[in-house]
Amino acid sequence: MVDNEQAGSEKAEYGKQLLKSLSKELTRELGKGFSRSNLQNMRLLYLNYPICQSLSGKLSFTHYCELFTVSDKNARSFYEQEALNSNWSVREMKRQIDTSLFERMLLSEGKTNKEKVLMLAKEGIVYRKPNDILKDPYVFEFLGIPENKPMLEKDLEKALIIKIENFLLELGRGFMFVGSQQRITLGNTHYYVDMVFYNKILKAYVLIDLKMGSLKPENIGQMNMYVNYYASEVNDEDDEKPMGIILCADTSEIVAEYALGGLENQIFASKYVYYIPNKQELIEQVQSVLNEIGEKNKKILD
Repeated sequence: MVDNEQAGSEKAEYGKQLLKSLSKELTRELGKGFSRSNLQNMRLLYLNYPICQSLSGKLSFTHYCELFTVSDKNARSFYEQEALNSNWSVREMKRQIDTSLFERMLLSEGKTNKEKVLMLAKEGIVYRKPNDILKDPYVFEFLGIPENKPMLEKDLEKALIIKIENFLLELGRGFMFVGSQQRITLGNTHYYVDMVFYNKILKAYVLIDLKMGSLKPENIGQMNMYVNYYASEVNDEDDEKPMGIILCADTSEIVAEYALGGLENQIFASKYVYYIPNKQELIEQVQSVLNEIGEKNKKILD
């Protein structure tokens, strides 16, 4: 056992020194770009993509170096596909990896399954239905707001507008900002939708209301009114039905289940956080859901 460990350590040290020597030689002959870390990434590139045709010309070597930081093959494939679909820069892709977009998409409907894992890995995010755009949670780390700092809804809205480019990246592909505090007048009363977007892929208006506390049934009734108004008064003939997203500091599954159940309109509730979620906790949460589904399927087959 000790001999095997020693042999492995010696082999690793030999490989390290070999790369170091090769780096110096290539740098001397060819110039910059052949650091030891770059050579390691070149080796990883070859091992993961032995057939050069499988590489995309739309992604840079730096993109692939960043992808190699993702150990799970399904997650790595997802980020690669989404980088192509969304034309992410390296910085944008790194941000999505750091905020665990893959796991958040898997948890967005509470119906994680192995088919969805494989579908995301193969295709990235495909908008087949309105709730395909949802995430859980939404991450606003780009605002730089401390986790427990109290805020007013208007201040959060203002901060998101200032950082609208970052917010659009977090929302996903195809979103265009229409405006904030969009007025709706019913009778003699004015109401205001916090933020309105249009998604050109879904061909639908997306209305967003920000709530500092937990989800309440009256929040859903209000959003239902907004969605009905946009469907009747704002939509063009070729627009699909509007959808509403209520972003809350916290959500209750029970409240959401009973308050959203039976609605004809596409209205959803999701949580937002000011900090990057713990990646390991999200991974464990995904695995827990997968295990639970596996146990249920096993009982059905038995």
